[in-house]
Formats: sequence, structure tokens, C-alpha cells
Amino acid sequence: MKIIIPGAGQVGGNLAQNLAREAGDITVVDIDGDTLRDLQDRLDIRTVKGHASHPDILRQAGAEEADMIIAVTNSDEVNMMACQVGHTVYHTPTKIARVRATGYLSHEEAIFGNEAMPVDFLVNPEQIVTEDVKQLIDHPGALQVMDFAAGQVKLVAIKAYYGGPLVDQELRYLRQHMPSIDTRVAAIFRRDRPIIPEGSTVIEPDDEVFFIAASADIQAVMSELRRTERPYKRIVIAGGGHIGAGLARGLEQRYRVFIIEQRKQRAYELSETLDHAIVLAGDASDRDLLLAENVEETDVFCSVTNDDEVNIMSCMLAKDLGARKVIALINNPAYVDLIQRSDDIDIVISPQQATLGSILSHIRKGDVVRVHTLRSGAAEAIEAIAHGDERSSKVIGKAIEDIDLPEGTTIGAIVRDDEVLIAHDDVIVAPDDHIILFLVDRKRIQDVEKLFQAPFSFF
Repeated sequence: MKIIIPGAGQVGGNLAQNLAREAGDITVVDIDGDTLRDLQDRLDIRTVKGHASHPDILRQAGAEEADMIIAVTNSDEVNMMACQVGHTVYHTPTKIARVRATGYLSHEEAIFGNEAMPVDFLVNPEQIVTEDVKQLIDHPGALQVMDFAAGQVKLVAIKAYYGGPLVDQELRYLRQHMPSIDTRVAAIFRRDRPIIPEGSTVIEPDDEVFFIAASADIQAVMSELRRTERPYKRIVIAGGGHIGAGLARGLEQRYRVFIIEQRKQRAYELSETLDHAIVLAGDASDRDLLLAENVEETDVFCSVTNDDEVNIMSCMLAKDLGARKVIALINNPAYVDLIQRSDDIDIVISPQQATLGSILSHIRKGDVVRVHTLRSGAAEAIEAIAHGDERSSKVIGKAIEDIDLPEGTTIGAIVRDDEVLIAHDDVIVAPDDHIILFLVDRKRIQDVEKLFQAPFSFF
């Protein structure tokens, strides 16, 4: 597949890095020559310097033969125009654009049709991050929460602690202990190394456990794997930008929400637009301010400013002052890896990784409808649809234990219409099943794609 990526920033660079691993023909376009040279030194890709929305620049990038344009520059308008030019001049089949301005998104249907601004898929990092954080707050104790099959199924990552009923027990004990709830452990990471779970696998303290279950059963399963955490009530959000405002708006009806914004004018605007959240004008890394606002009584302190250092320091300070849980938004990948190896911050949110999953769902071969990247991109969870029949498909009509899955790949669940089937060995795959898979090694993704590629006769 030939892909053009306008934008060599953090999102574009991360995307190029991940796609280059999968042997795609990747060209990155940007006006910053130094950034392009750095990417080309590290990755097996082509680069073109220039404005990504200009027809001549896109032609140099190979737009005449491109299968896809993924425009992720810092400008919504440049991204939209790159897609427009790709569609009108070069007839590019698939166009994806990062668009952040709510003014555009609120008129999505009118603006982004082929007869207007032809963008096939929109990506909004702020919205994706906001939803991810809301999921974490709604599921106390979770490290990551991923939706599949329109919310019918969730894949949840938690850390196993001393005292949980299943810690130091074999996984087969799970079914005996919870006979009325069906679930499956998809993967275990122990000291950063993946373990493919079997019935005899023993859960140890500090294991990072990924389990899958119907959405209604998630809390019950979590209570078996770790100490039950009391529901959150008091939320403090540092940063009143797009993410902070969206988060406050989505939480203020169910929680006591406080939002700290340093810019006085922005704080005033937030106070006018939010209904219940309390807006504080000040510095989230100001110790006196946090003490004055009783940070020790805070259930979740979430720092989502556009400054990594501020997010890190304010979270560490809040944790030191007694905040129950802290969540930091981190853009720099080097910081993400560093923080995840420490205990100073409970959860790190990476916009690049969150955005990557959304984009990959439109790139994957086979009918892949959902992708979540995990553990800084090393692992992946996908939702694929089985097409064809028993003769043409490699999965339909087969029991799960008989499917030739690549090494390090497990099937967690199958969604058939409105029914959730946890993937036990004897479950047989039917046409149009939504299959949720977990890959501990993303290098095997092409082998997984081949399993779900429908025969030409199907179309």
C-alpha cells in the first residue's frame, strides 16, 4: 500500500514509524527539512519538503499512484486541502484528515462529503483522548479501557495486587470462582514481558492483566482480580484547553469537577460555558493552590495541559500531597517510557498512541473495524469481521482451537449480532462474526490480516 502522510510532527512521525515496520510504501511531507531528515535517518521512508496542500508537492510525493492520504499537520485547513487536492486532482481512493476545530466537526456531514470537502475519515486526537480518560474515571482501578463492537465488549488492563481473590491462583480457577460471569484473560505482562495465558497460568502480584468481557460484567471481573476501589467522586482537571474542557463537560453531571486554568480569559470563558464544574484561575503546579483546594481529598487529579513538564510536575506534586490517583497527558514518547517505569504517576495518556489506533483501523487489510494500540505500540487489540463461507474463509466454520493463529495471538471474544461469546476453545466462528483479537507482537499483524481477508468472489 502506498501512503502519503502530510505532517512530520509527533503524530505523523509516530504513524510513519509504525507503518514503516509493516513494509508499506510511506512518504512524509512537511515544510520542516530538519524533521524530515531525522525521520529519513531513522526510518525506511521517503520524504518530500514543501506545503502538503500544493498539487505539485503531492505529485512529488507520488499522489498519482497513492492509495491513501493521511493528513496530520498542525493545521486543520492544510489537512482538509491536502485531501481535497488528492481527491480532485489525483483521485486518491482514501483520505484521512486530522481535524480538531469544533466549528468544523459540528457540521461534519455538510462539510466533509465528496461534493464538498472530500474526507473519508476524520481523526480528532482531543476527542479520542477525552473518551479514553472518561473510560478510566468510569472504571476505577483500570489502567486502560477499550471498547469493541459498539460498546458491547470491553478489553480492560489492570494491575493485580496482593489480596485479590485470584492472585496466586491458576486462571482455570476463574470460571469456578465466577460461574455466572463469562470472561477470558487475553494476555498477561509480567515485568514487561508478555505471557500467553493458559489454564495453568498463575496470576502474580504486579502482573498487568488484560481481560475481556461483556461491558455489563467488567466491574465484577475487576473486583476478582484486585481490591475493589470505591467509586470516584471528586475530579480535578489541570488545563482548560480542548481536552480539559471536553473532559469537564463530559464528567460534570456525575462527578464533582474542578478545572484549573492558568489563563484568566480562558478560565472566564470556561466558567460561562460549563454548568456545574468549578473553574479556578491559577497554576496547577502551585503547591499553595492545591493545598487550598484540598487536593488530598481528590479521587483523580488529571493534568492535560499542552506542556508535558507541567503535566508531570503537577501530577507528582498532587500525588505527594495526597491525591488518590493521578493521570498525566504526555506527548514526548521518551517521557512516556520513563514515567511508565516509575510509580510517581499512576496512568500516562499518550495522544499519539490513541490517535494511531484510530487511523490504523482504516489501514488494516481484511475487514478490521477497530484497533487499539497497547504498551507504547508494542501490542495491539483489533476487531475484525469474518467474511465468506466455510470453503473460502480460513476462520468460518472452525472452532477457535482449530484456527491457525500466529504465535502470540489470542482470540478474546466473538460478538454475533447482540450476543457476546467469550472465546472458549469449542466456540465455532460464523459468517459476519465480530472477532476481538489480542496481539502481543505487532510484527505478526500481517499474518492476522491474511486470516480475515475475504475472497474476491465475496465482493
